[in-house]
Amino acid sequence: MEHRIINKMFTLTFALTVLVASQALAQAVNLKFGHVGAPGSLFAISADEFARRANASLAGKAKVTVFGASQLGKDKELLQKLKLGTVDFSLPSTVMSSVIDAFGLFEMPYMVKSRSHGARIINDIFWPKLSGLVAAKGYKIIGVWENGFRHITNNTRPIDVPADLQGIKLRTPKGKWRVKMFKSYGANPTPMSFSEVFVALQTGVMDGQENPFAQIHSAKFHEVQKYLTLTGHVYTPAYVTVGSKKWATLPGDVRSVLEATAREMQSFVYSRAAELEIELLANLKAGGMAVNSADKDAFISASKAIYDEYAGSVDGGAGMVAKAQSLAD
Repeated sequence: MEHRIINKMFTLTFALTVLVASQALAQAVNLKFGHVGAPGSLFAISADEFARRANASLAGKAKVTVFGASQLGKDKELLQKLKLGTVDFSLPSTVMSSVIDAFGLFEMPYMVKSRSHGARIINDIFWPKLSGLVAAKGYKIIGVWENGFRHITNNTRPIDVPADLQGIKLRTPKGKWRVKMFKSYGANPTPMSFSEVFVALQTGVMDGQENPFAQIHSAKFHEVQKYLTLTGHVYTPAYVTVGSKKWATLPGDVRSVLEATAREMQSFVYSRAAELEIELLANLKAGGMAVNSADKDAFISASKAIYDEYAGSVDGGAGMVAKAQSLAD
């Protein structure tokens, strides 16, 4: 009798243990973070640090796993997967200006003078005015990080003034304002997914491209490009984006941790980005690229038309431009 009681107690204990373990596994939330950045890029550094911090704070309630280098898709594919709920986070940058015209504010050349200026634009314009516009598209932005100040590389000639871009086949991201800007400068811009750019440059399909140092270096564009021109023509944020429907299904405490972590990451991203600018420019020079500084005044003078078009075609565009400019250092 005693033996049978012990066996029954053992069986009950084992069943309860299995049940508790099964419930714990069922409650664990696995979250996929997809981005297009190559290993070593600012995107990769930022997303990996976000996952480390978030996972530590979540303490097993959920786990963020990062998939970089377009493993889960290119920018537009990732945005679609956010809506479908098959990816939980992505880090779009320029592409958002093709989703919502008003995001073209950050595509205006020489709009952002410094990271501190960019931070004020984000705090005073992006969060109160722009962030809510993504809800109608099925998204939610939980943090704003950085892609960076962009510069031009090419295999044709050093770029000093806009006229030097005449006829150059230049890869751009899939953002209509960037295409308009480079057309106005005389280049022949072509939108192309980031993962396709190296081969396009290597084979001569494209003469050049424009990106921040962190993307240029991590993607090894310096191996297939002769000239690097320091234009700093656009500063692009990177938006930590989730799909609204999937986000709403996550437990409230998990959402709170993820959103707080995404916001607190901004200072880390800015600090690391500033360090990379110095390190990577030196590396690109050492790698054999011919580096020159563009005549920024000439580029600014050539940019009036794109500002006028944005102000005239985007609801509230003129006011946002004026406000952003008033926030300069």
